Order: sequence, then structure tokens, then C-alpha cells
Amino acid sequence: MASISPTLTNAPAGTDTQQRYTTALSAVTTLFFLWGFITCLNDILIPYLKAIFQLSFAQANLINLCFFGAYFMVSIPAGRLVAQVGYKRGMLIGFAVAALGAYLFYPAAAQRVYGLFLGALFVLASGITILQVAANPYVSILGPAKSAAARLTLTQAFNSLGTFLAPLLGSALILSRLPKLNTADSAATIDVTAVQIPYLVIGTVLLLISLMLSRVSLPQIEQATEEVNAVDAGSTRAWHYRHLVLGVVGIFAYVGAEVAIGSHLVNYLALPDVMALDPEAAGKRVSLYWGAAMVGRFMGAYLLNKFSPAKLLAFNAVCAAALVLISINTSGEIAMWSLLAVGLMNSIMWPVIFPLALAGLGRHTEAGSGLLCTAVVGGALVPMLFGVVADNSGLRIALLLPVLCYLYIMWYGLRGSRHTAPVTATAHA
Repeated sequence: MASISPTLTNAPAGTDTQQRYTTALSAVTTLFFLWGFITCLNDILIPYLKAIFQLSFAQANLINLCFFGAYFMVSIPAGRLVAQVGYKRGMLIGFAVAALGAYLFYPAAAQRVYGLFLGALFVLASGITILQVAANPYVSILGPAKSAAARLTLTQAFNSLGTFLAPLLGSALILSRLPKLNTADSAATIDVTAVQIPYLVIGTVLLLISLMLSRVSLPQIEQATEEVNAVDAGSTRAWHYRHLVLGVVGIFAYVGAEVAIGSHLVNYLALPDVMALDPEAAGKRVSLYWGAAMVGRFMGAYLLNKFSPAKLLAFNAVCAAALVLISINTSGEIAMWSLLAVGLMNSIMWPVIFPLALAGLGRHTEAGSGLLCTAVVGGALVPMLFGVVADNSGLRIALLLPVLCYLYIMWYGLRGSRHTAPVTATAHA
């Protein structure tokens, strides 16, 4: 019986095909840069709104809950949307929704209501979720399967360029308006409108890039027919693939660990026994965390063509866990630099886990991509738990949570990513 798998069609052969691939990858790479920039602004927004509204760590992490919770709620519907309208139209819809969310920051700041900020973040993240669901499998498919991890790592490097620049600009434009975090300055005197102009600019840029993308001719990916057995055609679903399900947990753990660390770096570096930095100075150090991920991804694009992606993933996860443990047990510059260096180890985790989990899914690729993007909810739940632990036991103890996440990722690279036959009710019969 026939099955469906995504393939490039209507593409000319030879050099023309490569040119089409290059143009398409260049266009999609701009998306990775933008959502990296937007996502990393949360690391600046959290200490800013925490100070304004006098929030606990757990309350401040409602920002991550709303932002990354959107991935959980929107990813599966987004996968269905992309399957119906195609990758390009799906990306254009994502841009429009994200721009609306960015514009909603203006009335939220004008009203000085925390709930409105959370609502604007949810809309913004919903648009980014649609972009993620469309763009990640598109990059994976846009070329030879054996180089999918390296290709996705290269585009993710530009995502990291966005995450590197966001803390620098955010610190200068937003955190510079804050007093020292450990002083008793009145929250009422803090200028909440500092976020209005940056997010108005972001919304406008999103619409402009959407306009440019609409004029770019991307290779069309449609469903092609291939032969599979009757079990696969009749009863197999994406979640029947063990390596996909375990990959979903891997994405959950990776995003949760990365966001939990990045979102609390400003407060961690402000601790007297770490660096006692003011908000603006600490915010600039956050850019080094994400900048290390950018460097690691450019390196990874080369290394992943030389070494096994799964083994390189396990190696990076072990190193990340070790660096966090070093930071927990030291002080001063050693504590700071060891935690910032975790960004380098994070670099290849998403672009390796994603294609490993999607490998061999065929007609279930869009559904698998939706499930993987749903797991980005780890960026909501792990930081929330991190905040609860930090409120009760301190930031150092809370850092043990990312260590557990990295240990799981190590196991996935060594064992969990291995392919097995899909598990269905028919298979057990």
C-alpha cells in the first residue's frame, strides 16, 4: 500500500537545484535569527518585570510559562496547518501572528499590567511556534538526509547570533533603566515603557521579512508516494516510533535546561558570592552564554560531518552537566565562566536531537515535527520548577535541575536515538 513522505518536487536538476537549495536555506535562516533574538529577550524581560512588579522567582517565570507554554498548545495544530497550506504559507502565517504579539507589548506597557504582558508573550510565541513547526523539517528535508544535522546546526548558528545580540541590546535599552537588584528602590519609579519601542521595532521587522519571504521562490515540498507495509499504512502514528517519543523528552529536557539557566543568569551573577554585578552588566554577560552557543553551532556544522551526531550529542551533554556542577561548587569568576560555558555545550543539542528523532518517519514527518515542538514546553515547566526550588533553597541548588536534564540527553544520544520498529497494537497482535 502507498505511503506518503515529504520530498522536493518541481526542482531543476544539477546546479540549478543547488541554487534553489541555497536560496531557500538563506531565506529560512533569517527566521532562525529572528526567533533566537525574540526568545532571548525573555532573559532580559524576566529580571525587568520581576523588579517592576516585585515578583518572586516562581511568579517571574510565568513569562516562560506563557511563552513556551504556547509551544505545547499550538504545535500540534500548527503541524496540521502546515500539512494543509504548505511550509511557505505556514511560515508567513507564523510571521503575522508573531508580529501581532509584538505590537501588543505597547498597550501592555501603557496599562502597566503584568497579565497583559503575559498575554502578548503568548500570542508572540504562538507565531514563533508556527514558524518552528514549518521551518525545522523544511531545513531537514532540503538536501541530503545524511547532512540534515549539519545543515540544521548551521541555520541554528544564526539563531544563536540572534540570542547573542538580544541581551546586548536588551541590557542597553531595558535593563539600564533598572537600579541594582538588591536595593530597595521603589518599583513605581521604574520606567515600564522601556519595552515599547524595542517590541514595536520587532513587530515591524517581522512584517518586513514576511513580505520579503512572500516574494522568494522556495522549492516546493509535497507528499510523494512510496511503498510501505499494510501495518504502517493502516495503524502507525508518529508517536509509535520509540526514537521520536524519546526525542520529544530530549527536546523537553534540552529547552528546559537551557532556558532555566539563561533566564536566571542575571540574578545568579548578581549574587554576592558570584560576581555581585548590577543588572546591565549581568545582562551583557548573558550574551556570552548565547554567543558560546553560536560559536558551538558554527563548529558543529563542520564536526557533525566528521563524527557521529548521536555520540557528539552525548559528549556535549556530559560536558554541560560537569560545567554546571563546577559552577555550583565554586564562587567568583570560576562560577561565572563555567556556567556561561554551558552555552557552548548546548549548541548542537536542538539541531541534533531534532533530525535524530525525525529520521525514518516518512509520511509522519509533519506530525513528528509538531510533537517535537510541543516539547518546547520544557522551557515553561522546567524554569517554573527551577524558580520554586530557587525561592526555597537558592539558585545554586536549583541548578541541579539542569544537570538531570543533561544526563537524560546523554542517554538519548547513546541509546534512546536508536531506531526500532514502530510499536502499534497490530505489531503486538
